[in-house]
Amino acid sequence: MKTFKLGEKAPNFELTSTTGETYSLENERNGWQLIVFFRGSWCPVCQEDLKEYSDHLSKFTENNVSVVAISTDTNENLSTFKQEYELKFPVLSDEKHEVFDAYGVFYHGEDAPYEDHGEHGEPGYFILDEEGHVLFQHRQSGPFGRPDAEALRKTIRYIQKNLK
Repeated sequence: MKTFKLGEKAPNFELTSTTGETYSLENERNGWQLIVFFRGSWCPVCQEDLKEYSDHLSKFTENNVSVVAISTDTNENLSTFKQEYELKFPVLSDEKHEVFDAYGVFYHGEDAPYEDHGEHGEPGYFILDEEGHVLFQHRQSGPFGRPDAEALRKTIRYIQKNLK
């Protein structure tokens, strides 16, 4: 599994957004970036978490941090999900889990040791600086125990205050 050293440059990627446009991580870089990998539109914990991120988006933008969310769910499902939950940041589909793999985010495939809503990606969180270097990473192999919006905002403020 891919892991990053802190300070290492994160891989660029291009994915289709729910609006049908191509989203390029490098082209969207305007300050720091929070990349949130999530299980799918069907996941109740993801629904709550992403709604919370959207509701507190202004607190991220105050710290010059943009948010993007990625799932292995279909673009059609994600489009409906984004509208229903009024998410204010890009939501991207990675059905082939190429970006999940590039970032070392767990994928619950058919070879998983237990059943869990079929095949899907698991949660992961990455904070990148304005040049795309990894400042924080958190990966999970299951749905629970993920950091909430407030915990990540505290992490961002801490890193910004103590950045060398």
